[in-house]
Amino acid sequence: MATPPETEPAIKKYISLQELSHHNKRNDLWISIHGKIYNVTNWANHHPGGDLPLLNLAGQDVTDAFLAYHPITASKYLHNFFTGYYLSDYTVSEVSKDYRKLLTHFSSIGLFEKKGHGVFLTLCFMVFLFCASVYGVFFNDDPFVHLGCGGLMGLFWIQSGWIGHDSGHYQIMKTKGFTRFAQILSGNCLAGISIAWWKWNHNAHHIACNSLDFDPDLQHMPFFVVSNKFFNSITSYFYDRKMNFDGFTRFLVSYQHWTFYPVMCLARLNLFAQSFILLLSKRKVPNRVQELIGLLVFWIWYPLLVSYLPNWSERILFVIASFSVTGIQHVQFCLNHFSSSVYVGHPTSREWVEKQTSGTLDVKCSPSMDWFHGGLQFQVEHHLFPRMPRNHLRTISPYVKELCKKHNVPYNCVSFLKANVLTIQTLRDAALQACDLSNPIPKNLVWEAVNTHG
Repeated sequence: MATPPETEPAIKKYISLQELSHHNKRNDLWISIHGKIYNVTNWANHHPGGDLPLLNLAGQDVTDAFLAYHPITASKYLHNFFTGYYLSDYTVSEVSKDYRKLLTHFSSIGLFEKKGHGVFLTLCFMVFLFCASVYGVFFNDDPFVHLGCGGLMGLFWIQSGWIGHDSGHYQIMKTKGFTRFAQILSGNCLAGISIAWWKWNHNAHHIACNSLDFDPDLQHMPFFVVSNKFFNSITSYFYDRKMNFDGFTRFLVSYQHWTFYPVMCLARLNLFAQSFILLLSKRKVPNRVQELIGLLVFWIWYPLLVSYLPNWSERILFVIASFSVTGIQHVQFCLNHFSSSVYVGHPTSREWVEKQTSGTLDVKCSPSMDWFHGGLQFQVEHHLFPRMPRNHLRTISPYVKELCKKHNVPYNCVSFLKANVLTIQTLRDAALQACDLSNPIPKNLVWEAVNTHG
């Protein structure tokens, strides 16, 4: 049945942006899209992207965010939530106008739909890595081969992470059913990471990019802080708890520039834990049983594979090798945001382009290394166009650079080595301030680090 179009009322009713901002609670959640006001209070519990994106942007004009995350076809369902009100002071900035033109252009030439052979090649690579690792464990007695197999398992998990990341943003297979199968297989079953947890966490990160109190990707206390603002024990609105900067945290943070890489080698343990914490919580989790069964499959085959090794020393080295290699991916996640501009407070949608570009960092690399970075090398492009298949990110990069240049918004791009240097410098600066809180503290440590180092 065709969906009836929205009909324009004979006499339009208006409310101001200030009045709209009062409708920002879970039981009273209004948003504006193209100047029309929608009540999505009841929809929040059914929103495919989870309730956090709606809650974080409630009471605002969210046009750019809506367009970034939804295909054009999603607009036909908005009439179900229309309140009859319009935004009296609805305006569109020049940068938003050009951003929306780019969205329309990319959509008109089919870039959001043309996924190429990237997913197929990645899956083939994953099969090769997994089979090579298992074969080496079962059919070779050389301890060094077993150690290498652990490294191959880590590479396999990295590629699995890219598939999970992509599938959380767009349909990577021909149908939603096959996409869901790929998610559960590559994430839950073969990597031990819940795709439900990943989508919940990652959607919040995109909407609240580099907000210290709303973005979970910056909330790593007691191990790491990227801003002295954490010294004030701010509240995490993602985890719904206060992040206390106590004596123990201060001690760990004081050495964070030394512990960063070692901790990243074990960061996967946190993802294992977070997956179970979500699935065993009281939160509404779609397909909870399916997710748990997928994790159970991982915790059967991986320990069995490790137990097949001849002695405990080789088993431990295999696990360390697999965790350490996949730690490269955890480092990559941090490089794109740790050394970028941060802020405290509620995410906003009216400056969508500015917020997304200032909080991200591109990594310069040759096309031959795209498989290694999995799309994260084009982080600015990805944050502006999250539904864009990764094989097109290099294609749209010149357009994004031109958009940023035209409107004088940040477009930070450095080499992989320089990104590491910036990240360590940011952590070191915060560590030195944690050692001596009596020293004057700059207002924005991370932004200073980026601009100081290029």
